[in-house]
Amino acid sequence: MNEPRKKFQIVTDKSARVILPNTLTLIGVCIGLTSINLALNQNFKLAIVAIVCAAIIDGLDGRIARLIKGTSKVGKELDSLTDIISFGVAPAFIMYFWTLNSLGKIGWLISLIYVVCIALRLARFNISAGGETTWRDNFFEGVPSPAGGILVLSPLVYEQSGLNIFNFDLKLITPILFIIVSILLISKIPSYSFKKIVVPRSTTIFLLLGIVSLFGLLLIFPFKVIALGSTIYLLALPFSIFHFNKLKKSSLANKLPAEDEPEDML
Repeated sequence: MNEPRKKFQIVTDKSARVILPNTLTLIGVCIGLTSINLALNQNFKLAIVAIVCAAIIDGLDGRIARLIKGTSKVGKELDSLTDIISFGVAPAFIMYFWTLNSLGKIGWLISLIYVVCIALRLARFNISAGGETTWRDNFFEGVPSPAGGILVLSPLVYEQSGLNIFNFDLKLITPILFIIVSILLISKIPSYSFKKIVVPRSTTIFLLLGIVSLFGLLLIFPFKVIALGSTIYLLALPFSIFHFNKLKKSSLANKLPAEDEPEDML
């Protein structure tokens, strides 16, 4: 009796599913490193575009991995290393070449502090990730690294956007912004994650229209959209803190045992 022939495979089905998201992650690394080279050649516009592309890829690779069931421990660690390069090292170098180098050693120290805070934020995220799913999953603890990378670039983005109508010297606020963003990265301030948004089927078409419109505006007015997006994100932080505390109080109230409820003494 002939034994059934085994199907020849170069990689297993599981490995094949892992390749795509990990390839996207590595492409993000290449784009992040390319942005440093562009900044070194004083091509700051393309350097900013490269960081934004890296942020878009960072938002897609994890979702694609979960969609095709291609998540892996290697991919998780690779994603964190990519974030350090694309949203830590690269923005620090871009802003150092643009203005922080004029501060000498202080400017380099500020860049180092920012990159270290990115590394600490990612290390904390890796430790806390993978727990039981709760309402807290709708929030990040501190500002996420892609948002931090875009925020520290915002003075340069505003200069390129033409929105600086008062001709304010944006280079003056860059060191202060670096320190503020560094603190936000390692803080425990809750910020919206937008990872588990539930969209009703009836409104899916409007969501797709909104995404397409956003990408269209990003292609036509890239720096204006990035500048306004950064401002809106900063303004949304107080709302995320308020929303988080409201949900926290509601959760604690629901878990309060009946015998621990305060008695009506009147």
